[in-house]
Amino acid sequence: MNIWRLLITPPARGAWNMAVDESILHHIGRGDSLPTLRLYAWIPACLSLGYAQPFADVDTQRLKARGWEVVRRATGGRAILHTDELTYSVIAPNGEPRVAGTVLESYNRLAQALMLAVRYLNVPVEMKEENANGDSNNNPVCFEVPSSYEITVNGKKLIGSAQARKKEGILQHGSLPLTGDLTRICQALVFESEALREASSKRLLSRATTVDSALGREVSWEEASQAYIRAFEAQLDIEFEVAELSPSESKTAEMLVEEKYNHPSWTERV
Repeated sequence: MNIWRLLITPPARGAWNMAVDESILHHIGRGDSLPTLRLYAWIPACLSLGYAQPFADVDTQRLKARGWEVVRRATGGRAILHTDELTYSVIAPNGEPRVAGTVLESYNRLAQALMLAVRYLNVPVEMKEENANGDSNNNPVCFEVPSSYEITVNGKKLIGSAQARKKEGILQHGSLPLTGDLTRICQALVFESEALREASSKRLLSRATTVDSALGREVSWEEASQAYIRAFEAQLDIEFEVAELSPSESKTAEMLVEEKYNHPSWTERV
């Protein structure tokens, strides 16, 4: 049985959440930390941009008026508004068999665990293996853009994930919307007209869903997190060791908040 670390961190600001994931990756690359599944949430709500997504997509006035924050991820993909959700990150060294192979191979392996997790919640999910969407390049919203090995319910996207490969290892994180109005993200992004904003909102509701909408009942963060833990252990043949961030990981995360994730030179870099 392979031992991984399980980290459950309290709800936090977006800059801190992204800094923690990167800090863990640095420590895993040095052999100082075990492969890690981290489960977390965001307070306040935060718009996260993909690594190469233009900052010009963000409607900063609308964002600030709602008390939301913005951060740029180290992973690719499009924007996600993190609120009313369970967020996971998987961080492992390049030699870890469960993330070995190509991006799609490792993504598929982890997607099997994610799919089992939501099945434990009695959500009738399926996996869509291929994607072809001509308008995806110009679409700023993650949950409107199909991806390979996408987890869907009744044809609607349920989990949005993204992966980065670095010399230190592999970082994949993703979002499981539990409840709430998915179209809120359209209030944080720039559209040429209100008609286009409304059209994007309608399109999003036709392409994505929440656990609440799929089940007809609310699922708590705690219930969802326990499903993730059970599923990752069962599907990936691992055993979790519950732990906390090391002092060195916490210190590095604080440095990354100040020097990177909370700084315009990173957030507005594109």
